[in-house]
Order: sequence, then C-alpha cells, then structure tokens
Amino acid sequence: MSSISRIAVAAVLSSFVCGAAVAADSYPTRSVRMIVPFAPGGASDHVARIIQPAMAELLGQQVVVDNRPGAAGNIGVETAARATADGHTFLLGNVGTMAINPVYYTKFQYKPLKDLIPITQVVDVPGSLVVNPTLQAKTVKELVAYLKANPGKLNYGSPAPSSANNLEMIMFLNLTGTSAVGVPYKGGAGPANIGLLANEVQMMFVTFSSALPHVKNNRMRMLGVISPERNPALSEIPTMREQGFDMAVGSWQGLFVPAGTPRPVVSKLQQVGLAAMKNATVQKRLADGGVSIVTSKSSEEFVKFVKSETERFGKVIRDAKIATD
Repeated sequence: MSSISRIAVAAVLSSFVCGAAVAADSYPTRSVRMIVPFAPGGASDHVARIIQPAMAELLGQQVVVDNRPGAAGNIGVETAARATADGHTFLLGNVGTMAINPVYYTKFQYKPLKDLIPITQVVDVPGSLVVNPTLQAKTVKELVAYLKANPGKLNYGSPAPSSANNLEMIMFLNLTGTSAVGVPYKGGAGPANIGLLANEVQMMFVTFSSALPHVKNNRMRMLGVISPERNPALSEIPTMREQGFDMAVGSWQGLFVPAGTPRPVVSKLQQVGLAAMKNATVQKRLADGGVSIVTSKSSEEFVKFVKSETERFGKVIRDAKIATD
C-alpha cells in the first residue's frame, strides 16, 4: 500500500472514531423514545413511567413512552430492533420478550442478542398468585383443594402464552396435579387484570406491582408471592415457598438498543440508566410497588444474564412441551 493510500485509510478511520465521539458528546439531539412492548396498566408500563422522568432529566431531552403491544411483546421488540441505531430509540424489554419468546416460538422473527444490544438490567419484579375476591379460597392450599374438587371449573388469565406469568400457572397446575381453563388476553397484564376484576377469570399469576393497587382496594386477593422472602409492600402475604409450593420463577426488565448503536452512545445510555435507578424518587416509587432494583455492572454482564435466563426457561418450555409456531 502506498503512503498516500495509508494516509487516506487513516483519515477515514480517524473520521469514524471522531464521529463516534462527537455523536456521544452531542447525544441526544432530540426527544428519545422508550418502547414498551405491552399495553398500559402492566408491570412494564408501570416501571417505564417511573424511570421516565429521571432519564429525561439526565439526558436533557424528553423521553416518550411508546406502548407497542401485540404478539406477546414481539411487535414492540421488532419495532425497536428496526429503529435507527443512534440511541434515540431504546426498548424496555423483559424476561418474556428477551428470554422466553425466543425458545417458546419456533418461528421467531428476531434474535435478541443479535438484533439488540443489552444495556443493563433495571429491576426484578416478583410474581404473585391472585384470585377474584368472590372465590372462597384464602390460602394457596385452599385454592388447590378447590381445584381438585372442581377440575376445569375455574378460568385463569394469561397475559400471553409465553409470559412468565403463564409459565408460572402451567408449573403450578403441574406441581399440584390440578386443572383450569386458560383465557388469553392480548396486550399483557393490564387487560388480564381487567378480566380478573370482571370475574371473567378467577385466578392468575401476575407481577406483584401490577396486582398491588387492586389488592389494596380489595378488588383482588393475593394468596402468595413468588420470591425468597415476603415483600415489604405487603408483608402479610406469605411466599409460595412458605406454603409448601417451591416455585422459582421471576420476572425482570432491562434496557436494550438496536444493534449497530455506537458504543459511546451505548455507554452513555448505560450510565444514564444506572444513575436513574439511584434517583431517590425512583427508588421510593419502585419500592412502594414491591419492585426491587437490580442493575448490571456492564453490558457484557447483562448479555451473560440474558443467555442464562434463555437456557433456564428453555428447559421449562421443553419439559412442558409447549413450544409453538
């Protein structure tokens, strides 16, 4: 290669490096979109609207929550994956969209760790078993006794076939040797909650934060929490394990950007995400909703976590033989 060619190549490479640095320094240049792949009223929407103001303040630009429900969250994720990779669109993904869907659906349209870059985990959301208050059962054991005496009589709500909540119900019914009729709801936990409140379904597993306001208003009865310890937000509710039902399924949420987003922008978004989770107002509002803050030390650590979760839920799905097109 001639000296002139070397100089030309060096100039091009230098322009790319400088361009990335300038992009990170000036980012963001306009409002930022946070895609939530579920309808309003669910756990993902709840978390998004809590962290939204803190992230907007840190970024110096408006952060717009964009709910894109449908296809068990796949529509929202695909929208994020196809967005311009400049950091002005990011996704609040969860265990269902990023770890369960890829193994539950055999004809999957995107690859989470190829089409998106994991930034950081932000929260861990425990699951809970809730029933309509008209049901006589006051404990999990009483519910199991009713299910055994009345096989197939009760309906349960399913936010999405591949959701952690639906897998929790499948595991629970298998564990207890009981049966019930699943009723699917489009759009996530919000519509499923409405179904339970209307007594269209009599029971379901749902994220703790999504059920909490309805439990406090006595419109739902919470029988148990899926977590190692009782949740401080409702400390009177025993864990499933305390009641003799050892279920280790959890739900988490994290931030993702489209593949190809410049590394400096990814780093800046991670810093902003971590700083937002240290905001006192964010911490209080999440704690009041029974949500635990769990962050990743690095993007690479979050990648490893998503891979391990995919393997974990893949085993559950294969054992239950519930994968579908």
